[in-house]
Amino acid sequence: MSKYPLLKDLLLGEGLLVAADLVEPAPIDLGTAARVHSDEYLAKLTGAALSTAEIRQLGLPWSEALWLRSRLAAGGTLLAARIALAEGIAANLAGGTHHAFADHGEGFCVLNDVAIAIAQLRAEARIERVLVIDLDVHQGNGTAAIFAGDEAVYTFSMHGEKNYPARKMRSTVDIALADGMGDAEYLGILEAQLPRMLQAAHADLVFYVAGVDVAAGDRYGKLRLSDEGVRAREESVVSAVRELDLPLCIVLAGGYAQTRTRTAELHVHVFRAALAVEQRRQGRLNAQ
Repeated sequence: MSKYPLLKDLLLGEGLLVAADLVEPAPIDLGTAARVHSDEYLAKLTGAALSTAEIRQLGLPWSEALWLRSRLAAGGTLLAARIALAEGIAANLAGGTHHAFADHGEGFCVLNDVAIAIAQLRAEARIERVLVIDLDVHQGNGTAAIFAGDEAVYTFSMHGEKNYPARKMRSTVDIALADGMGDAEYLGILEAQLPRMLQAAHADLVFYVAGVDVAAGDRYGKLRLSDEGVRAREESVVSAVRELDLPLCIVLAGGYAQTRTRTAELHVHVFRAALAVEQRRQGRLNAQ
């Protein structure tokens, strides 16, 4: 949990953010969460009624603090998506809880924040078609299951073939990666896929699930991207989306480096990339 305030401090300290850039979300309300999650599951969360088996599957003990944090993270992603639609790009300094299904939580994920944001914005007729680019090393199984058969939501997951979850769901496109893959092969696959998915999705809004558990040395990752590889990944994704002038909402997802500070430092790369891409775009616009 401490990676989140560490990341905020790093971003402020480096000048990538100033205090005025930070907007505090409200916890997601149950009515909005219910656009994705079942009434029975939400009642269990509200009433501290998860069974022992459900808590084991979630991987976290239920607490009031966890329930509040989960609603705040979902509220943050919805707020960031609204800002992205208005201003072009925004990020949640949390979120990416892509293992949460409609009727249960898994893998440290209580609510599926991206799915909730998509459902709410579609209900408001703010968007019709969405692209979810999920580059966490673990497949976004909950998101894939929630939008299975929904042709307006294009889900792309590039993940470890032999990593969690053992049972994968079917995304629109899944790319399974071998253990130990490094920068060149990973980036080659990604850069070949990006134009294809962007063309196929016809999206009004793009969510980027920017997990950094792809980095070498991650406790649960099994891949071997260097810092430069992570930086190049972020640059590729942000640039590909924003060069098409598509709104982009970034969420953090996983990262389990040997220290919490190291995890936060890896998350900084996507913010550096976002700022660099936007500065280049603005420079071209000013020159026209």
